Parts: sequence; C-alpha cells; structure tokens
Amino acid sequence: MNKRFSQALAGIVAALVVVPAAALGEESGHQEIARQAWAFSGFTGQFDRAQLQRGFQVYKEVCSNCHGLKRVAFRNLVQPGGPEFPEASVKALAAEWPNKITDGPNDEGKMFERPALLSDPILGPYKNDQEARAAQNGALPPDLSLITRARGIERNPPWYIHPFLMLGDIFKSYQEGGADYLYALLTGFSDPPASFHLVDGKFYNKAFAGHQISMPPPLSEGAVTYQDGTPSTVDNYARDVTAFLSWTADPSFDQRKRIGWQVILYLVVTTILLYVGKKRIWSAIKH
Repeated sequence: MNKRFSQALAGIVAALVVVPAAALGEESGHQEIARQAWAFSGFTGQFDRAQLQRGFQVYKEVCSNCHGLKRVAFRNLVQPGGPEFPEASVKALAAEWPNKITDGPNDEGKMFERPALLSDPILGPYKNDQEARAAQNGALPPDLSLITRARGIERNPPWYIHPFLMLGDIFKSYQEGGADYLYALLTGFSDPPASFHLVDGKFYNKAFAGHQISMPPPLSEGAVTYQDGTPSTVDNYARDVTAFLSWTADPSFDQRKRIGWQVILYLVVTTILLYVGKKRIWSAIKH
C-alpha cells in the first residue's frame, strides 16, 4: 500500500512540476515571459561591471530623456559592486547633467538651482509629476530606481501548482522576475495582429498587460554606440540596461552575496568544531 501510494504521489508531483509554461500563460491570460540568463542570477551570480557601464550608457542616452533615478546618487556609480566609473569622470558627469538640483534657501531666502554633486541623486527631466504628465500626453514615466523590484512575472496557475513553483524558485534561487519582465517589455514591441484594436496614442507590446502601452519603443538598432565595441543591437541594449536597473534596485547586491557565503562558511566551520568538541568532552563518559 505504501509503495503504491508513494508511486502515485511521485507521479502527481512530476505532472505538476512539468506543467508547460505555455499552458500557465494561457490560463493566466498573459504572454509568457521567458527566463533569461543573467550574470547576477543564482546563488553565486555577480554583476558584470562592463555590462553595468554599457547599461548606464543606454540609460543616459535613451532612458534619461523621460525617466529619473532619484534613489541612486552619482557617488553610487563609483562604489565597488557597481559600474565603478572613475570618480573624476563621475564628478564631471554630475556637473554636466542637464537636470539641475534645486537647493536653498540662499542668504536672501530664495531657492536656486546648481549643478549636481556626487552626493546628489540622478534626476529625471521633469520637476514634478504634473509636468511629466503634461509632456507625455497624460502618461507618467515611472522612476526607474526600483523598477526591477516593482515589476515581476505574473503567474496564475491552479492553487495546487503554486507550492511546486515556489519550491522550484527557491531551489534555483530565482529572483530575477523583474529583470526578465523588463527585458521582455523592452524587446516586446511589434505591429499588432490584424484582429487587435489599438487605441490611438498607444503602442503594441507583447509583454505588457493588455498589450497597449503609452511608451513608444525606446530602443532601435544603432541608437547607442558602445565605447567597448559591443554590437549596437536592441537585444544588447535591453540586456545591458536591464542589468544596470537591476543593480540600481540593489546596489549592495554583490556585497550581500559575498557576506552570505562567508556566513555559511563560518556556520559550517562552527558546526564542525562544536561536534568535535562535544565528542572529545563526552567520549570518556559511558552512556
């Protein structure tokens, strides 16, 4: 009886775990978003500094025209674990940044604008949400500091499949749902199907819920010329800026992972020493 029950349970688990992703996508009513291979994924993944530098270049030349990074300071671009640009270059970049910092009051009690310093945030082009909406036909461009944490992959399978999906994510240390979604969004622009009614002023995007988005396609072939010679393709732009925005959402990511492995090693060594000490202390006592 136990053997038959175990076999049946194993069959059920296998069937649930291997439910096709496409089937889940159909049931949820959303486009399936494929998981991508990222340098920072998994238990040991780390950010690629060269990719972060390319991603910042894409952000600066394309995304900063509408979006800010108000939770990221210019000094973060210098710190270890990020793009690690030279400090002198970032100081010059901050001073030349088109969006000035409102400061004050001065001695006359008035506010004034000044060039950005290393300690200042990377601001977008608009002074407030109302100005942004007025410039974007009512749409509000979100701040991108935490965009890969604020977005994710939506999955709506039957309730009895959720535990297995969660266990799979834990086993694989999967936490790149926001990055996968953002990459799919940036590369998901296309012409709508013939039967699809697209509202005026909207753009068709396969990854966006409802497939109608106010943002026009931000990336195009050859729009950014990489300084390191990387091919100027939409796919490379999307991957690099997604990696960069994954870093802006968690600038201490690499450091936390290193500390985590150090803590695990410490606990393993401590456990071994405690076990050996216990055996040595109690070995002469009869039980």
